[in-house]
Amino acid sequence: MPTPPSPLLPDERLAAGAARLASRYAGRFAPETVLGLLADSCTRLAEHARIRTHPVVLAERLTAERLDALAHTRDLADGDRTRVLFVCSQNAGRSQMAAALLAHRAGENVVVSSAGTHPAADVEPHILQALTEAGVEPADAYPKPLTDEVVQAADIVITMGCGDTCPVVPGRRYLDWPVPDPEGAPIAVVRDIRDAVDTHITDLLTQLGTQNQ
Repeated sequence: MPTPPSPLLPDERLAAGAARLASRYAGRFAPETVLGLLADSCTRLAEHARIRTHPVVLAERLTAERLDALAHTRDLADGDRTRVLFVCSQNAGRSQMAAALLAHRAGENVVVSSAGTHPAADVEPHILQALTEAGVEPADAYPKPLTDEVVQAADIVITMGCGDTCPVVPGRRYLDWPVPDPEGAPIAVVRDIRDAVDTHITDLLTQLGTQNQ
């Protein structure tokens, strides 16, 4: 039975987004699966992240990430790159910063995701500024809800202040990075937090045997 359209968006826009994704993932997922995940992504973003602009674009991006993760767990994806997931409470500060730094330094060698147990509306402005100053382009960053697909697909889950709300999946490697919360902190403090996160990134890359960029 087809999944009913999300109440967040007009039927036409939801259908157009589903068609784009169905074409992209043709041969791997049925259109009904794609539509169901897209509708669920719309609902999750509306409930948790309070997205006010471009909900179709963000919902498509979230759905694509979930489909990629699902394909990985079903052995439908190519490659054997290490998948790292960063989780914090709001996905507006530490986890966004860590994901951006790791993606920048590891390049195509690592698949990086981030999510929050209670996503905020926007990424903290000082986080974006500190990353830009470090030569990292965070233009596509947005808070995302934590979903089963990305957790199941991760090889390494790195928690950053989300406590016991972070799910534990057997067989995954879990790390906890005790980094201060940058929410509301002045830019000088956020820069120090960025540098502390980057030190953890260096250690992780060494453990993974991945060449720094």
